[in-house]
Amino acid sequence: MKKYLALNIQRFAAPVAAPTNTWNAPNYWGELFTTDAEQTPFLTMIGGLSGGGVQTDNFEFPIDSQYSYPAAAQPSITETASLTAPAANTYVVDQSKNVTQVFHEKVSISYIKQSNGGRLSGINTAGATNNKPSEKDFQIARALGKIARDAEWTCLNGVYQIATGVGVANKTRGMYNAVATTQAAAGAQLTKTMIDTLLRTMFGNGALFQNIVIWCNAYQKQKLTSLYAYAPQSRNVGGVNIQSIETDFGTFGIALNRHNDADKLGFFDMSAIRPVTQPVPSKGNFFYEELSKTGASEDGQIFGQFGLDHGSIALHGSITGLATS
Repeated sequence: MKKYLALNIQRFAAPVAAPTNTWNAPNYWGELFTTDAEQTPFLTMIGGLSGGGVQTDNFEFPIDSQYSYPAAAQPSITETASLTAPAANTYVVDQSKNVTQVFHEKVSISYIKQSNGGRLSGINTAGATNNKPSEKDFQIARALGKIARDAEWTCLNGVYQIATGVGVANKTRGMYNAVATTQAAAGAQLTKTMIDTLLRTMFGNGALFQNIVIWCNAYQKQKLTSLYAYAPQSRNVGGVNIQSIETDFGTFGIALNRHNDADKLGFFDMSAIRPVTQPVPSKGNFFYEELSKTGASEDGQIFGQFGLDHGSIALHGSITGLATS
């Protein structure tokens, strides 16, 4: 059996849980870059943190109100029976709901740090300049990036919790915990049979297949390509990159997401999903504001409340526990 070496990219300095000062945030010359995922494709597709959805003034909001019919059957009513009205049925409605949750970050930069923008660490070639012209702008942008990453992860993986008091946090339910139809792979490699079985079960459970997007990480994306690949017409171009698949229930797009667990595939109907925001009166949502001075630093906070309206749970499906190597 062949063995392959795992090539891990070098991880650089982690964030420091402390106010920004001259010594814990040195200045350098060179292009700013991170190997961490800054893309948030799920959030982008549903309209982002602040737009494209609905606003609420109650942290608890409804998703839908569902009812059920008895199993369909052929009636057998005689003429004699028709002379008497049958027993009545009461159709009971239930409500699905989710909550908004708080995203909150602080930025604190000492005056001394801000006044030492010309002090460079590392390689100091003639003409070098600080790659962060404004430390404040850089730190605010990174705090917003952290919020977006956390929200993206929450939209996919969040576990529902409702606040019952001031010391209990609201937590919004993410997609993988909202689906009605989940197929457990039990560590097996992804197969077309798994996908066919899931889609057939979703259809039986009431899925409408209006705009299904398949969410996956890198390994399952390659598996999908290998399962649905066909030879291109050109004889001088090799390789395939499956961007959508044709099924008996419609054409589904495929979306790569670094925040999607490697062992999961999500079949989510994006037409039913929208963000829910809860603005603070006269301030809005995900706003930056200065905090009161307590010393020689510039302090501010970013605050926002965000939840996921995932639509009816019957519209979505997932395959979990897939092999990842």
